[in-house]
Amino acid sequence: MKLLRRIPGAEVIDVDAGCCGMAGSFGYEKEHYEISRRVGEQRLFPAIRAADADTVIVAPGFSCRLQIEHFTGRKAVHPAELLHSLVETS
Repeated sequence: MKLLRRIPGAEVIDVDAGCCGMAGSFGYEKEHYEISRRVGEQRLFPAIRAADADTVIVAPGFSCRLQIEHFTGRKAVHPAELLHSLVETS
């Protein structure tokens, strides 16, 4: 969060939105799919859906990024990807 807040012009918000529900491979298992979805729907997925379309969603966990995209249609990026994209454009 400290590093992201150093990006000029960035408004970095730590959305205390709980868990994505994936927990490593937990959500990939057929018998856990619905539980996994419900965990994410408690807070995280609604918060992402409520974000403006131009809001960059950042999530360090691989499984979290997959879960976010699967259930919200929004692509989340790793913090390093975001920082790299800023270096490439400057």
